[in-house]
Amino acid sequence: MDRIIGSNDGHDVGWNSSRILVIDFRDSDRRMQKLLIYPDPIGSVWCIIVTGGYLHHRRSISIIFNSIMLKYFYYICIPLLISLQITVAKFQSTIYMPTDPLPLTTSSCPALDPTLNYRPIIGIVTHPGDGASGRLNNATNASYIAASYVKFVESAGARVIPLIYNEPLHNLQTKLNLVNGVIFTGGWSKSGLYFDVIEEIFKQVLKKNDAGEHFPLLAICLGFELLTMIISKNNNILEDFSASDQASTLQFMNNINIEETLFQRFPSELVAKLSTECLVMQNHKYGISPETFQRNTELCSFFKILTTSTDQNNKVYVSTVQSESYPVTAVQWHPEKNAFEWGSSMIPHSDDAIQVTQHVANFFISEARKSFNRPPTEEVLANLIYNYSPTYCGTAGKGYDEVYIFSEAEKIARL
Repeated sequence: MDRIIGSNDGHDVGWNSSRILVIDFRDSDRRMQKLLIYPDPIGSVWCIIVTGGYLHHRRSISIIFNSIMLKYFYYICIPLLISLQITVAKFQSTIYMPTDPLPLTTSSCPALDPTLNYRPIIGIVTHPGDGASGRLNNATNASYIAASYVKFVESAGARVIPLIYNEPLHNLQTKLNLVNGVIFTGGWSKSGLYFDVIEEIFKQVLKKNDAGEHFPLLAICLGFELLTMIISKNNNILEDFSASDQASTLQFMNNINIEETLFQRFPSELVAKLSTECLVMQNHKYGISPETFQRNTELCSFFKILTTSTDQNNKVYVSTVQSESYPVTAVQWHPEKNAFEWGSSMIPHSDDAIQVTQHVANFFISEARKSFNRPPTEEVLANLIYNYSPTYCGTAGKGYDEVYIFSEAEKIARL
């Protein structure tokens, strides 16, 4: 033993290097024995190991010892412990003596970075309709957000304020001033008021960043397509692709540096798997080929291509882009579906696929934490999506599982 703390009639008590209480004694045949007393790994009971050159027992203290062991336990060990006035504090893996310094109870957590916002809010733009082809709400002014986008944001530590696209513009502007980033979702609408609102919000995103505020944007599927149209200044630039309800790989561009991109937090093994396994969900009929993309000066000057993918006819399209100068990322695929949608058997739900969802969410919210916007709490609480209730629409066995629906009738019901 490393530290003897007492003796009695030739029997020693002390600590070994592993902080186990050691009692050396001789049995009736004068053979040297040891009692090793230590806390159970789960911290629930004391355990005793009896050794005599080799391990004999490893049982809980409630074990019924044979008469010889009981004799030595009661007539040698107990008096030693009492006479030394040993007080044992039971912790999960350590025994403390009265003379030992106890661990400090004050917190040693490092101070948080004051430049980061640890309560970020994300604005998600609603899309026309009810997300269920009118089965849930066929009002002409209805719009929706699939609940998977909300869960996606929440999974990374942020909350959501819905940006209802057909609200008065000044309402949308007020809500934009309450958030730290924006998501453009998937859908189908590429014209009319919805297109105009997306274009206006995109301009506001650039304006905020130009003014010095870090204000990220994540555009998904339709959002990718709309940004392609807006930035290229060509509403006919999209091409036809057959990528509906299809899981796919992501092929990284040659010599691409993924630092400070959507993929920067991905483990290297997962990055490798993205190129060989179908870990992302595609669900679109339109897109843009690398050739068309690279021929457009505006697109090339604003975005760099990170990945491409292949549709069911082996046609290659651009699948991930990131701005060269702004915290703007666009993906043709659906990072939110892997973990939070179940309406298609093609959606990948493997461990690796779920990691993809989580890493993308973590990246985007980490960007939102860089926003210095700290709106009044009362205004945030009054506009959070928690003021609305999602509607279950998965009974059809397809489409979204849950949606948040926004309409005049719904607004009146809330009043």
